[in-house]
Amino acid sequence: MAATLAEPEAPAPAPARVRRRGRWTPYWLLLPGLLWLLVFFALPMVYQASTSVQTGSLEEGYRVTWHFATYWDALQEYWPQFLRSVLYAAAATALCLVLGYPLAYLIAFRAGRWRALIMILVIAPFFTSFLIRTLAWKTILSDGGPVVGALGALHVLDVTSWLGWTAGDRVLATPLAVVCGLTYNFLPFMILPLYTSLERIDGRLHEAAGDLYARPWTTFRKVTFPLSMPGVVSGTLLTFIPASGDYVNAELLGSTDTRMIGNVIQTQFLRVLDYPTAAALSFLLMAAILLMVTFYIRRSGTEDLV
Repeated sequence: MAATLAEPEAPAPAPARVRRRGRWTPYWLLLPGLLWLLVFFALPMVYQASTSVQTGSLEEGYRVTWHFATYWDALQEYWPQFLRSVLYAAAATALCLVLGYPLAYLIAFRAGRWRALIMILVIAPFFTSFLIRTLAWKTILSDGGPVVGALGALHVLDVTSWLGWTAGDRVLATPLAVVCGLTYNFLPFMILPLYTSLERIDGRLHEAAGDLYARPWTTFRKVTFPLSMPGVVSGTLLTFIPASGDYVNAELLGSTDTRMIGNVIQTQFLRVLDYPTAAALSFLLMAAILLMVTFYIRRSGTEDLV
């Protein structure tokens, strides 16, 4: 007679107390991060919101009077700086995409054993401070320097002067200098998400496109670029958002005619000491960026971000 195999005993259920403890574990792990956001993000936002509707002066003190007219007055006076910030940030984002996509493509598909070295070179600017990197561009774009001389010899400055981006043979203290600084400082934020997105693409899809006699450009247009859209969207957001609120590049590489809204907010906070106007400008900038980002994500056709 065949021997019968005994069925394994089912594990004993965990005590109710242990199950309750396990249920709360994820929330305890989230607690430090939530407290950090509350103390260093939510509370300052509430304080700035209350400041934006205050009236008074530094000598007499400020009090909340729900003076919402500060928002309208700030927008009426400083709308050129808002528009200039959006234009500069959009130009820098477009340049970062044009420069960063080929490099990210190279790292993902063609770098081979040089991939690690190229990645180190991409993040190398982070090894020094933002201020030093921006000051270096004052030397690079200095009058009579090799860069300005080469641009003049190629008649590029004639075109940029006609567009109003430079002033004759001078690049410093012009919109072009500010956009160059923004592009350089935020280019890694474009390359890294693009590389991550491109690296996830299955190489067999390119082979399948080739088997169907697709040309390289058709493969890129129909396969590679659509699949890399999460990286494109993430990179453009990580570039545009900080660039639109930046003030260091406009302060060091620009002039009074290239001031961005970040420069105005800094001046209102630290020099004029008009705290309600500065707070109102900050919230207007945040609201404008939020609206543009929401519209952009919906129009991009992808909800996946790297």
